[in-house]
Formats: sequence, structure tokens, C-alpha cells
Amino acid sequence: MTKAKIAAIATHFPPDIVSNDDLAELFPEWTADKILAKTGIAERHISAVDETASDLGMQAALKLFNEFDIDRNSIDFLLLCTQSPDFILPTTACVLQDRLGLRQDIGALDFNLGCSGFVYGLSLAKGLIETGSARRVLLITADTYSKLIHPKDKSVRTIFGDGAAATLIEAQTGNDDAIGPFIFGTNGAGAKDLIVKTGGAREERSPSSAQEYQDDSGNTRTADNLYMDGGAVMAFTLRAVPDLMHRLLEKAALTIDDIDYVVFHQANTFILETLRKKCKIPEEKFVVHMSHCGNTVSSTIPIAMTSLPAGSGSARRVMVVGFGVGLSWAGTIINY
Repeated sequence: MTKAKIAAIATHFPPDIVSNDDLAELFPEWTADKILAKTGIAERHISAVDETASDLGMQAALKLFNEFDIDRNSIDFLLLCTQSPDFILPTTACVLQDRLGLRQDIGALDFNLGCSGFVYGLSLAKGLIETGSARRVLLITADTYSKLIHPKDKSVRTIFGDGAAATLIEAQTGNDDAIGPFIFGTNGAGAKDLIVKTGGAREERSPSSAQEYQDDSGNTRTADNLYMDGGAVMAFTLRAVPDLMHRLLEKAALTIDDIDYVVFHQANTFILETLRKKCKIPEEKFVVHMSHCGNTVSSTIPIAMTSLPAGSGSARRVMVVGFGVGLSWAGTIINY
């Protein structure tokens, strides 16, 4: 019986870094230590003006090929999760197929999803492999949220960084799932709580949408920039994630004692620690790995997974949970 498994993960960050000291100069009411204490983030990588999500994703994929000695001709399908594509059309995954020198007889598609995107990507890859449509799937997650953020909006500028991850999912023979089961959730009524309102077909950018305004907390932005209602997103997270975790364990017929590591979307340390306590997850099982890169949206989970200690030869059971923009949430269990 054919089952899908994660074979390897590689990551890439743009070289430019914005430190907490840099942000403290822009926002004098905050010190570098206060930003670190509030977010758990010491620095975030920022893409250059001419650097796109596909550039970051390509570098992550090249690292994957080189570090794990993977023949690029063995890739049967390319999935790209991004909310910052190079173009409205064509599909950025098609552009990456050519730039990476992959075969032409493969599938390639983008899917637009944020913080839960890695888990969704795993489900798509698992379906392709276990239905016999592919043997090896390259899942790239890449975002450049910094390009959407107003430089004077401290509510989000302190949190988000740019980055990419390339994950190889491949077929293996066996009876036990190495990825799954899955739990998904969607609440589009909360779309307004984390949004870039303009730039799509619903609302075009215009001189009026580019007008700056300041909110009650002193954050400056325009309608063309990323907006996040932090309180609403936090409330959603505390409602959705504990229920997801309970249902996922129940569906897998497991308890938290059976899980070796828990990797949540790395939103910020305040949210993570609140969730850890609410979900009663032992601290030694809970992975926090974001101080060097910030919240990289769709790539936070695979980036955090690269920090797991090397195993002794046997697979470790890892619960991964993504949640955020959409509003969208998803979770699965991986033998990794």
C-alpha cells in the first residue's frame, strides 16, 4: 500500500535583517527588549525591493536538492503556497517549474492560503501520492508580507518576516499513515480581521486607497496595506485551536501523551504560550522557533520542524496546527 511521508525540509531567508534595535529607533515608545518580550522575535528577514516569493522559494528548493542529494528530475508535482505571487497570471508555480529546471511532464499549481497553508499543502500532496498521481511532490511555502506592511504600522511590522521552505513529500510502501489524519476549519466571516483590502478584482488600488490614516493605537497604514485586528484574531485562535486539537487527537485515537512534539503556527510567543497552557501541552513537547525570523506565515511550521532534535532512527510523532488569515485553520499528525 502506498503512503505519503515527509522526506526532507529546507529553508531560506532573504539576507536583509530588521532587528528590534532598528524598530526601537522608529518607535521610541518601544525598546528592543519590550518588543522581544511582547513577540518573542529578535529579528526578521526582509525581502529586497526586487525580491519575490518565487525567488525565496527557488532558493529553498535548491537547498533541498543540494543538501539532501535529490534529483530534480524525480519531482512529479510542484505545489506553491503563497499569498504574494509574482503575477496575477500566470501561476507562479509554472514559472518556478522552469526556473528550477524541473521536467515538463509534471503538474504545478499555486494555492492562496496563509498560516494554515503548510497543513493544507500536506493534504494535497498526500492525495496526489496516495491516489497514484505522483511519487514525489515538492511543496514550497513562500511569502513576502513585508511588502504589504506600512513602515509605520508597529502592530504588524514587529511580527512578520519573509521566508520560504521547501518540503519533499514522497511515496513509501506500508500500511500505516505517515501523514494524517487531518482536521480543517474555515470561517470567512472573519476575513475582515486579517486582510489587504485592495489590489484584487473586488477593490482596485487608487489614489484614494493610498491615503494614509492613523488608528486609535497610533499605527499608520493605508487601505493598500496589511490590516490585522489583533484582538479578534487572538479570540478566534483561542476558540478554534483547542477544539481542533481535541478533535484531531480523537480522530487519530491518540492522547497528548502519544505525541512527541507539538508545532503550532509560529504567530508570536504570547499567543503560543497562551495556547500551550489552554491546551495543556507539556512545555518539553512544545516547539517555539521564531526569534531569528519572526512570523513567516505559511512557512512557520516547516521552519520550526527543522529545529527538532535528530531522531535515533525511529520516527517521531509530531502534531502540526496552522491557524490565521481566512479565517482558516488545519491540523494533522506526522510521523517524521
